[in-house]
Amino acid sequence: MKNLKQAGFTLIEILVVVSILAILGALIVPKIMDRPNEARVVAAKHDIGAVLAALKLYKLDNGRYPTTEQGLRALVEKPSSGQLPANWKTGGYLEKMPKDPWGREYIYLNPGIKGEIDVMSYGADAQQGGEGFDADLGSWML
Repeated sequence: MKNLKQAGFTLIEILVVVSILAILGALIVPKIMDRPNEARVVAAKHDIGAVLAALKLYKLDNGRYPTTEQGLRALVEKPSSGQLPANWKTGGYLEKMPKDPWGREYIYLNPGIKGEIDVMSYGADAQQGGEGFDADLGSWML
C-alpha cells in the first residue's frame, strides 16, 4: 500500500495568509472609508460653483446680489421683502434650494467676509472652522 499524504494547509500557512490579508486590509480600508467624505467635499465645491454662477446671473439681471436676509431662496422664488429685484426671471435661477452634501442649507452672506459675497458650508461637523473633512468650504476657495 502506498503511503498517502493528507492534502491540506498547515497552521503556519494559514497564519501567513491571514497576516497578509490583515496587513492589506489595514492599508486599503482607510483609503476606501474616506472616499464618501472626499466625494462630499467635491460635491460641495461643485454646488458652491453652481450657486455662484446663479448669483452672477441674478446680479446681471437685477443690478445687485440678493441681500443676506433674502438669501439663496431669491434664486428659486422672487423675493417679496427687502430690496425687490427689478428684473427677476420667471422660473428662477436654480431649480430648487441647494443643500450641502451633509443635508444642511448653504450659508450665504452679502456682503461676504472673504469676498463681495460668500457662499459656504461648515463641512461635516456643521461648525465654523475645523480641519480635514470638518473644514469650512466656501466660494473663496474656487
